[in-house]
Amino acid sequence: MSFSNKYCNSLTKYSRLLTREIKVGNLGIGGNNPIRVQSMTTTDTMNTQATVEQAIRMIEAGCELVRITAPSKKEAENLANIKSALRKKGYETPLVADIHFTPNAAEIAATIVEKVRINPGNYADKKKFEEIAYTDESYAAELERIKERLIPLIAICKEHGTAMRIGTNHGSLSDRIMSRYGDSAIGMVESALEFLRICREQDYHDIVLSMKSSNTQVVVQAYRLLVNKMQEEGMDYPLHLGVTEAGEAEDGRIKSAVGIGTLLEDGLGDTIRVSLTEEPEFEIPVAQELIKRYEGRAEHEMIKEIENNLITPFEYSRRKTNEVLNIGGKNVPIVMADFCLKKDITPASFFALGYHYSVPLDKWNITDAACDYVFVGDKIVDFETPGTLGIIYNHKTWLSYKDNSFPFLDVKTYLEGVELSDRLNVLYVTLPELSLELIEKLKLDTTVVLMIDTYNNHGMAEQRRLFIELMNNDCKTPIVIGRAYGNLTATQLQLQAATDMGALLIDGLGDGIFVAAEDCGSDQSINETAFGILQATRTRISKTEYISCPSCGRTLFDLQETTAKIRAVTAHLKGLKIGIMGCIVNGPGEMADADYGYVGTGIGKITLYKEKEVVQRNIPEAEAVASLIDLIKEHGDWVDAE
Repeated sequence: MSFSNKYCNSLTKYSRLLTREIKVGNLGIGGNNPIRVQSMTTTDTMNTQATVEQAIRMIEAGCELVRITAPSKKEAENLANIKSALRKKGYETPLVADIHFTPNAAEIAATIVEKVRINPGNYADKKKFEEIAYTDESYAAELERIKERLIPLIAICKEHGTAMRIGTNHGSLSDRIMSRYGDSAIGMVESALEFLRICREQDYHDIVLSMKSSNTQVVVQAYRLLVNKMQEEGMDYPLHLGVTEAGEAEDGRIKSAVGIGTLLEDGLGDTIRVSLTEEPEFEIPVAQELIKRYEGRAEHEMIKEIENNLITPFEYSRRKTNEVLNIGGKNVPIVMADFCLKKDITPASFFALGYHYSVPLDKWNITDAACDYVFVGDKIVDFETPGTLGIIYNHKTWLSYKDNSFPFLDVKTYLEGVELSDRLNVLYVTLPELSLELIEKLKLDTTVVLMIDTYNNHGMAEQRRLFIELMNNDCKTPIVIGRAYGNLTATQLQLQAATDMGALLIDGLGDGIFVAAEDCGSDQSINETAFGILQATRTRISKTEYISCPSCGRTLFDLQETTAKIRAVTAHLKGLKIGIMGCIVNGPGEMADADYGYVGTGIGKITLYKEKEVVQRNIPEAEAVASLIDLIKEHGDWVDAE
């Protein structure tokens, strides 16, 4: 890595990026401290008892910092009662006040709790979705105004030993930042750095930084760029990692793992929060599961250092590859399922892979989450399969069943010059097997797709090294990313596979994925995990995406119940992005690139958006879902469910 695009210690040797240690109460963040886990209450901050009870559930689940919203002065003042009640019950866990639009609330909270979170996009800055042509002078004048508003908070934090998180959100960049930098990762980074530079001028350094978005590509790019810019300016502040509005259930877990896990793989991150549209105590085990994979990771088998990195770490650029049937080129990444260990393969077996056979009609129905290929090894498929599904046999078996199937072979067999398909050959390879002889042969063969695997404990880095080796040798052979897992729960598989494969897909690497999972849940859940990873990395959209915030004390309706209601009537709208936000703080900005928005704007009142434009204000909640459907129909995006 050249210094110009450096964002971690090494692309091949795992180690945590060393940041400065800051104290949040008695809790150390950064430095040599473990990665800390935190979450946020969803109760009304004025309801002291409910907030205390929920905080205790979070703490007992393993939460090391408890964040509580303080949207106005009265909530900030009530933090004293919440803190006192927790301390009386013997809980010393540090508290964090979440502040958006109200500097006065931050100043009150900073005298009470151990940390305050401010959002540069709306703390003493403006967000009205206006484009303003700033001159250098007018831009500097705005910064001076912000500085005057921020300095009192810094002084209070210094006096009380209070830490601060400067937390940029992609969807709430100020009009000033948007006008100069656009809706971009560099805009997010500059938004935070402006506030950080003011803090440094005041000799205040108890700071954590975050770069959150509901778009996992933006999350990864912004954190990497932040580290890069901090290193240029001699800064080393700790990082708080998170994906905002990740959603619920497996979608929320996969999306969080893609964003957070990709960064953890490269040693970034000092504290994490997994944002799910669920009770906050359910977020903690997910965060812990993500973190625990890095215990002992530094002892992994050595991977040769990358001297010439052709990957662009701060923007998405897909690796250019040959097109082999529907793999590579401009095709979306394929999903290959693993059936090689099944005892029997029947038409019913393919139900789990998105193919439903109708006996009366004698035809296959194909869902949006139907895999593209299935590897059956030496098992024989002796019935007619769907025309869209490719069957892959081990090479020796394929020689007897060539019709409508493709061979799977190893490097030794391939180099021996055996009989091959003239359409598609799947070649299994690991980094140690990648020789110049093999690369030169691959460059001349337009029928081969690589299925890559790894046995290294730092497997993502080894597979990335393989991609870069091919790129440096101008080899455009398509690659299916393969990873093997065993004896995991369905959730563990989702988190691990999303981290391992998502980290490569985020960088434009990979023309497909192959999740080989033994005793890790049902065939259907494994297939859904594969499609979920592609959806979360935004490389293949196969279903509706819900950009749903995790709820907090500002929320004006039951987010979990509402999300379930909206999902029930819109889940068939493939490719549509629907934002479901509990309040205006997590409103049009936080939805970022949603097609439609459902936002709480008062008790029992909902405002609907088309992208970032208000369409209907203050609809009664009982009528809002029906009105959302009408809005989608009005803009021509509705189709009836089959």
